[in-house]
Amino acid sequence: MKTKSKKNVWFEGSIQINCNFKKINDSVNNLSKSYTEITTLMPGINMAKLVKQGSNHLTIKTNEGIMKRDNISKKIQKDMITVEFDEKYQAGNKITTRSHHLEEYTLNGSKINYHLIISNVNASGFLGFFYRIFGKKNIGNAILKSHKAYFENKNLAK
Repeated sequence: MKTKSKKNVWFEGSIQINCNFKKINDSVNNLSKSYTEITTLMPGINMAKLVKQGSNHLTIKTNEGIMKRDNISKKIQKDMITVEFDEKYQAGNKITTRSHHLEEYTLNGSKINYHLIISNVNASGFLGFFYRIFGKKNIGNAILKSHKAYFENKNLAK
């Protein structure tokens, strides 16, 4: 797996997840289902539907726009799972963002450490400028919390 994520890091963060490693492994083996359900847990998203999938790509339609994840690669080891992909998210005709995501799930005793790196963020225009400058903390932390809620079977208050 070629890791591009250390270049131009936009967000980097971690969160502890209380679940077993098998649950993570099962989720990674069905990314279209898990990513669709995780997306519904994001703030502002009240609908997410899988519209296209392949061996290394998927497309999810949300109430905000279209999310395309391409070049999905997975590396599964005894105590660590890594997922990496490129994302293009078009929020209506308002803004289109492009980014690279690296997700690492590491077994840590009876818990999982979920580590996320979002890099190479590109969002053009006036709204893109504000997204790039002010959105990283909110977006990154929302992704972390949505993964935690999904794997711990919790609903997030929106």
